[in-house]
Amino acid sequence: MAARITHATTHDIRFPTSRSLDGSDAMNEAPDYSAAYVILHVDNGPDGHGMTFTIGRGNELCCAAIDAVAKLIVGRDVEGLFADMGATWRLVTGDSHLRWTGPEKGVIHLAAAAIMNALWDMYGKVAGKPVWQLISEMSPEDMASLVDWRYLADALPPEEAIERLQDKAEGRAERTADLLTNGYPAYTTSAGWLGYSDDKIRALVSDALGQGWTHFKMKVGANLDDDCRRAGIIRDEIGPARYLMMDANQVWGVEQAIANMGRLADYAPYWIEEPTSPDDILGHARIARAVAPIKVATGEHCHNAVMFKQLMQAQALEIVQVDSCRLAGPNELLAVMLMADKFGLPVCPHAGGVGLCELIQHMSFVDYIAVSATHDNRVLEFVDHLHEHFLVPVTTRNGRYIPPSAPGFSVEMNEDSLEKYRYPDGAIWT
Repeated sequence: MAARITHATTHDIRFPTSRSLDGSDAMNEAPDYSAAYVILHVDNGPDGHGMTFTIGRGNELCCAAIDAVAKLIVGRDVEGLFADMGATWRLVTGDSHLRWTGPEKGVIHLAAAAIMNALWDMYGKVAGKPVWQLISEMSPEDMASLVDWRYLADALPPEEAIERLQDKAEGRAERTADLLTNGYPAYTTSAGWLGYSDDKIRALVSDALGQGWTHFKMKVGANLDDDCRRAGIIRDEIGPARYLMMDANQVWGVEQAIANMGRLADYAPYWIEEPTSPDDILGHARIARAVAPIKVATGEHCHNAVMFKQLMQAQALEIVQVDSCRLAGPNELLAVMLMADKFGLPVCPHAGGVGLCELIQHMSFVDYIAVSATHDNRVLEFVDHLHEHFLVPVTTRNGRYIPPSAPGFSVEMNEDSLEKYRYPDGAIWT
């Protein structure tokens, strides 16, 4: 009996991280990490679980948008959707009425991400494989067919993408074995939240060093003197050989970013993340030229592959930071990774927030196995918050991600967590 998607249920899930200032930064002083969470129910086979990420208020808007986008696939045959996931992506993102309210950007695109994440979760479960394995084992032609090349082919023609994937195909088995044995390099943001006291930062950094972490990220942007003091604390703790990254979370103007990094350069940051408005491509290019050799990293709020294309073409970023819930699922993430490989740029994804580590790890593994064929100069963000709410939480060892073996996309939440943290009537909120 063929499986069919019968209906979708949407859940507004919020975690009160504002109470401990976990996730605090210069733009978002007291976030509540939240998931606009969707379950795609089928009449025969495993359900698909997906989500998009917010920081509290506005999560209900994403849930409403998910309900609207889900109508495009309810009633459809699952096998038909999986047979051409490129066409499925265009179906989910291409409805003319919904595109008018947000063509591949904004709340509608966040909702498309949730739906696509849920479909890939279901696809992995049906295939009996984790999503990273499912995609990395595809032929170059099938992998390229996942991408909508309409607006991207001027930067990377699909024929060239296939050739590049073919060139990397020979070593896939060896890289997969290396990944399973040694994991994927990561960095931690857990010690560097803006709202943490100096003593807490020292203690968390010391603890992370004991766990084998070598790359650390701190939040900056609220007060430059405070930023310098906190950077000094972290640099003193980690020493000169380990990496320190900084994240301004969009709060600076272009001139301010250049001036502030002139002072913060004393602490040898590897990159400055989101130094200005995420939409200011030319501003990022000017900052990149001015603050070199400090690298400019951005992409967490880059709302589609076209903007990534222009950032690359304008030489406006040196670290590509894709996000599993900002872009519309693995299809669009793969498009950006393929372009980044063409432009010779490392992909170091954003993963702070509930569920983001669980999701994006899969795509970094795909990048290493099949796309870039390297993890040199690449680190995947890790934040040690809220993983206990997932059936298959991320695993790290010695500062590296260990790939999951369970089928699916690792994003399915425990039923108890869905019930307890449901907003506004879950036990944690009442």
